[in-house]
Amino acid sequence: MKYTYEEKALSEEAIKMRDILMEYIAVVGRRLPDDVTEKLDELSKIEVEPLQQLVYDTMRENQMLAEELKRPSCQDTGALQFFIKCGSKFPLLAELNDILKDAVYLATKKAPLRHNAVETFDEYNTGLNIGTGLPSVFMEIDGDGDGVEMYVYMAGGGCSLPGAAKVLMPGEGYEGVVKFVMDQMTSYGINACPPLLVGIGIGTSVEAAAMNSKLALMREVSSESPNENAAKMEHLLEDGINNIGLGPQGFGGKKSVMGVNIINTGRHPSVIGVAINTGCWSHRRGKIVFDSQLNYTLPLHKGVEL
Repeated sequence: MKYTYEEKALSEEAIKMRDILMEYIAVVGRRLPDDVTEKLDELSKIEVEPLQQLVYDTMRENQMLAEELKRPSCQDTGALQFFIKCGSKFPLLAELNDILKDAVYLATKKAPLRHNAVETFDEYNTGLNIGTGLPSVFMEIDGDGDGVEMYVYMAGGGCSLPGAAKVLMPGEGYEGVVKFVMDQMTSYGINACPPLLVGIGIGTSVEAAAMNSKLALMREVSSESPNENAAKMEHLLEDGINNIGLGPQGFGGKKSVMGVNIINTGRHPSVIGVAINTGCWSHRRGKIVFDSQLNYTLPLHKGVEL
């Protein structure tokens, strides 16, 4: 049976939120967040070889044309993923899933976004950019507040979607975490488009670690873990991955990553769950914060008005 979709009958306020999100999804597709743009500019000053400079110049031209032409900056506009913290008193909580699906559907036509929703086993593209379980929505109810904080992420087929996760035995220790990460980066790291943002998750199981690794990609590229030991590992891994020498777009160079972010949660004493995901240089991640009146701020896209 073919997947079908009809726009939902939403309340007036829900339609207002949907339309704001539709506009913002289009922005995320064509304009990188401020922290990524700043980091790319910083890294471009470190590479001195003509080929690496050409790559960074091309990246800048790509971004300029995407904004000028109002078109996505990469042909793969990813599978839309939303990471949400929502207060239990947010007035549109009951309609939120429908709002998100409608926003993706309409943004796909407006931006436009590539159709990236394939129904598994049946193996056909819905042509809508939404499908069974798509977009992906990860929700955390955050106390009894009345606002919502939302990351909007375009997870591409070459970057964060081919992540990896494993449960280590405790005897492998944190050295095992480092070995797992470096094994992955030396084998599939080039699958994405460097310089990369590397998200590492540690937790009590593969699913906990995997979610942590995706949340790590939501952190700003120059941020540091509040855990002293995790922050030390971030810096050590950043040095190690840079020494692989991937460079911009894999052509070799001094810097392979924009940053390494770790998010860790508690674990069972018998296991260490670890996961890795990578964001490419075109790390299309946005953040929007609504209050109960649907006033919004865009912390990662200063100066943008929807």
